[in-house]
Amino acid sequence: MVLTIVLAAGPGLAVAETRAGSTITVGPGETVDGLDVAAATVVVHGTVDGDLSGAAADVRIAESGVVTGDVNVAAASLTIDGDVQGSVSAGVATFRLGDTGVVGGSLDVGAADATLAGQVDGDVAVGADRILVTDSAVLAGSLRYDGDLTQRSGASVAGDVVRDDSIGQTNFEFSPIPDGVGAAYGLLANLALGAVLLLAFPGTTRKIASTVADQPVRAGGFGLLAFVAVPIALVALAITIVGIPLTIMGAVLFAFVAWIAVVYGWFATARWTLGRLDVQNDWAALVVGLVAAAIVGFVPIIGGVLSFVVFLVGLGALALVLDGYRRDRRQSRRGTTTDAPTA
Repeated sequence: MVLTIVLAAGPGLAVAETRAGSTITVGPGETVDGLDVAAATVVVHGTVDGDLSGAAADVRIAESGVVTGDVNVAAASLTIDGDVQGSVSAGVATFRLGDTGVVGGSLDVGAADATLAGQVDGDVAVGADRILVTDSAVLAGSLRYDGDLTQRSGASVAGDVVRDDSIGQTNFEFSPIPDGVGAAYGLLANLALGAVLLLAFPGTTRKIASTVADQPVRAGGFGLLAFVAVPIALVALAITIVGIPLTIMGAVLFAFVAWIAVVYGWFATARWTLGRLDVQNDWAALVVGLVAAAIVGFVPIIGGVLSFVVFLVGLGALALVLDGYRRDRRQSRRGTTTDAPTA
């Protein structure tokens, strides 16, 4: 996800103004040459001469606000009461196109709640749990949607109104590989990585398993913290422009660490389970854990939730063990310094 954001934003970062902070405001009468943001709140009262892109909790384009390019954001809420002369593409919890809002291009939104009360000159594609098209809405193109649609009688839609279930699907397929083949390949890759970890770092592997068994809640909390904090830090680093290469390398490294955390998580879970059955064998735990992971992967919803929890616990346990090594090394250095003879 981080790599996608950074690489997609890369060309824009070279020409657009970048801002980060708690609240970012383009004031009335102010004009900026494009804007890439990472903030809690973004409010546009003036003009963004170019694209508005980035991530924020709340993005608002006020009635006086103008964006001459496209709007591409990930946010908790996006409200457009002003004029967007390009297209809008957004992944949000709440989306609202106010009755004074105008989108000159197309509108593509994924949300929990979406309200269309303004004007869209292009086609509209909305995937949301609840979609409301009010009496004041004027849509010059077609409306494709997926969700619970309420279209008021006064709404004007020039094109077709079509339900399209594919809008809510995310399907990144690089080749037509059957699910079973993909699962088998993943299992073999995980087993190979697990074998390397067991052979190269047996002590660390057992410490991680013990941490999961003794402190599962603490490990899960640390894992959730790392899962949230690291991507945010990487995106913040990318905003500095010169940090983009470091962000890309950091994202690749974090992806590899996440893979290791998955293997450690399932290994530790299986080791604890087998231990209750008086089976003390690391290699058996590795095989049982990763086979269980492959099977759980086929279970809808519950399987995904369980896999995510195991990943967080594995990631947190890995972080706790590595932090323990760091503390031990620091104490060792302090002890060496204290014991050193003085001149």
